[in-house]
Amino acid sequence: MIDHITLLVSDYAKSRAFYLAALKPLGYAMVMEFTHEQVPELPCAVTGGLGAGGKPDLWLRPTEGGPLAPTHIALHCATRAEVDAFHAAALAAGAKDHGAPGLRPHYHPNYYGAFVLDPDGYNLEAVCHYPAA
Repeated sequence: MIDHITLLVSDYAKSRAFYLAALKPLGYAMVMEFTHEQVPELPCAVTGGLGAGGKPDLWLRPTEGGPLAPTHIALHCATRAEVDAFHAAALAAGAKDHGAPGLRPHYHPNYYGAFVLDPDGYNLEAVCHYPAA
């Protein structure tokens, strides 16, 4: 089981704003944020951990490196309405549509997902595995 993941982002402020807005419908908020001044061993100027329920599980960290590797992250949703809300919020926050909310029966009959590309091109998915309520 994965406890948390860190995404390297090209523009921390832009990605921070995007993820806060896009993940708000899923109950995510900024849980922790540290600067290099607070934590001298931090290998960057700032890092932030977002999560639901007070535990950070998605960390953002700026990078000055070259191109970012393609990455796919799928976030579990309890309802199809959460998937729809995520997709709308992400698009409003500046994401590019990468797959409108809908069934993906090639995965399984109740696979209901939506896909967007974040400011760095990461493929972010919200998925519900349950039948419609």
